[in-house]
Amino acid sequence: MTPEQLIFAALALPLAACVACVVFAKQENLRDGLTLIASIILLVTVVTILQQYQAGAVVEASWWNFSPGIAIAFKIEPLGLVFALVASSLWIATHIYGVGYMRGNKEKKHARFFACFAFAIFATMGIAFSANLLTLFLFYELLTISTYPLVAHKETPEAKAGGRTYLGILMSTSIVFLLTAVVWTYVISGTMDFKPGGILTGKTDAAFMAILLGLFAFGIGKAALMPFHRWLPAAMVAPTPVSALLHAVAVVKAGVFSMLKIGVYVFGVDNLASTGASQWLMWLAAFSILAASLIAMQQDNLKRRLAYSTVSQLSYITLGVALASSMGAIGGGLHIVTHAFGKITLFMCAGAIYVATHKTEISQMRGLGKAMPFTFIAFGIGALSIIGLPPLGGSWSKWLLMVGAADAGQQIMIGVLMVSSALNVAYLLPIFGQAFFDGSAKSDGKGFREGLKEAPLLCVLPPCLTAAGCLVLFFYAGRIEEFLAPIVLGGS
Repeated sequence: MTPEQLIFAALALPLAACVACVVFAKQENLRDGLTLIASIILLVTVVTILQQYQAGAVVEASWWNFSPGIAIAFKIEPLGLVFALVASSLWIATHIYGVGYMRGNKEKKHARFFACFAFAIFATMGIAFSANLLTLFLFYELLTISTYPLVAHKETPEAKAGGRTYLGILMSTSIVFLLTAVVWTYVISGTMDFKPGGILTGKTDAAFMAILLGLFAFGIGKAALMPFHRWLPAAMVAPTPVSALLHAVAVVKAGVFSMLKIGVYVFGVDNLASTGASQWLMWLAAFSILAASLIAMQQDNLKRRLAYSTVSQLSYITLGVALASSMGAIGGGLHIVTHAFGKITLFMCAGAIYVATHKTEISQMRGLGKAMPFTFIAFGIGALSIIGLPPLGGSWSKWLLMVGAADAGQQIMIGVLMVSSALNVAYLLPIFGQAFFDGSAKSDGKGFREGLKEAPLLCVLPPCLTAAGCLVLFFYAGRIEEFLAPIVLGGS
């Protein structure tokens, strides 16, 4: 296949899976099997694109050219390719897990659920491969719309309210702020195409650039930067596979990926460093990192604690942009990968616990580790990666962010990252500890202490595999760092 055909295949495969979910709605084994096949072929397609890109091919494609400089177009570059690899590989794990969860928990309307899920992956691929701001904006909006039915899937009053909050915040911020920023950027630069070094370099002054950066930062609501973060904990009313999609595979990763891509290709690392336009964003990201961690410590509901943890961890990536240093940007790119594997592990474990025990509160989970050892060991590994302990992948991305802060002369930000890691320990490790070592735990009368009472295999195997991925990433983080290096070509 030609490079152009490969891009279209990467977009068409999740769309085909979406259609299959609708056509074979009542034939669940065929429907879910076809979706699994599509997810595997998508990963193979993205890997093939990677191989062609590494061989020196220019991989790009265009759908519609509305006028000079305004088109729906796609182009492969390192940051987008890394994001596409993460999303396509984790779609496989999340789909397998979703089948086990939806059936094990006896959820309704599976066909609609998996159709929207597949469409969200289609939108994610469009964001990953976008060649300009217009393409990124259109697929960003499609991702919001396609995930709304997933958030409100249970159709309870609580789910509908969570869905309204989700849709209201994400749509309003993107239309009011992001669209304004996109149009303004085109007026200033005369183009929407992403370019190494930034299309705004030399086009405007520092004060105006800071304002424009603010429009992008708050317009990309999926990055969950405070104060536009409430949609994320509100969306925790959704089934756990959706939480995994939101936090690891697509939505929030699309937000911070967009933030990083705009920082690198629209503003430029050197440009941000020389103008100081991102200084305010650095402090806001630091506040979000610490404030969200403190809020997480107060949550007894496991999914809400993990949701606020995600708000904090996403701001690491925003901080990487705002530091305006090469290592900061690369560290942010690597954190997209390591956080994805760590956080999806934690959310899938939370879902497995719910399927097996119907427990949602951390205070209810004392002693469960002896009945669900595979689930809680996977949880412990994911937690340690989020904390940043070797030999797990999260240690490298946090290290690079600290190096980026040192390069930028921001010692306080190094302290923020260190304090944040200590807070990670405080709100994650007690969950693991009380599951195995809480001597006060009593049998709940349902036999959990008498033997293994794990969730169904399809709910346990995926988090075990993603936990193993956290370990593998420790040894391959250097290769990812080298692959991402060209995104800051000419950066400081």
